[in-house]
Amino acid sequence: MDGSVLGPLTQESTPSLVARRVREAIATGEFAPGSQVSEAALAARLGVSRGPLREGLQRLTAEGLLIGIRNRGLFVIEMTPENVIDMYIAREAVERAAAACVHARGPATTGRGLLRVCARMAEADAAGEAAAVSAADIAFHETLVAAAASPRLTRMHEILLTETRMCIQALESTYADGAERVEEHTTIARSFVDADPARTDRLLVDHMRDAVRRLTGSPDRRRD
Repeated sequence: MDGSVLGPLTQESTPSLVARRVREAIATGEFAPGSQVSEAALAARLGVSRGPLREGLQRLTAEGLLIGIRNRGLFVIEMTPENVIDMYIAREAVERAAAACVHARGPATTGRGLLRVCARMAEADAAGEAAAVSAADIAFHETLVAAAASPRLTRMHEILLTETRMCIQALESTYADGAERVEEHTTIARSFVDADPARTDRLLVDHMRDAVRRLTGSPDRRRD
């Protein structure tokens, strides 16, 4: 398959490499939500034995990306309304905490960095490059959390990243105008430049809950 992330491993086979490859395949949609993961087929595609493959898949099960169903096998998690809501609860907690750290450390530099990401997002939108817009969307939130300089917040955010990418891909079709998506992120970035922590916090909450509304079709399903 051209462009597949599931080609044979060129380095020594390890469970971490297996997990990384399969995680990427889930994030990019190569393994669709709800699809079954065949150990035999996957071992052949990656060129690894069943031992390290199973250990790598167990890591993804622990992360919540795969679900084992008795007598049936492993399946990719589905982003049901309940899963979307729960994932955004976690994202909101991590990113609001990160934003508070950034404001405490001095937010202007981070704000300018976020505006540069927004500029890339705008360029991609103007060029009609939906995948690049989504990549910039992910980069925006990664930049924000990284700026908090908290290893634990970064680790938590990384665990959520695959599900975040699944959701952001699904969000592409919910924006009638890509400029709206760019403006949402730009407004958040400017609140850092303006050193306005209360506004940043409010905007992040609105941003996350708007995503839940777009993905589930119901603003009332978000737990407060």
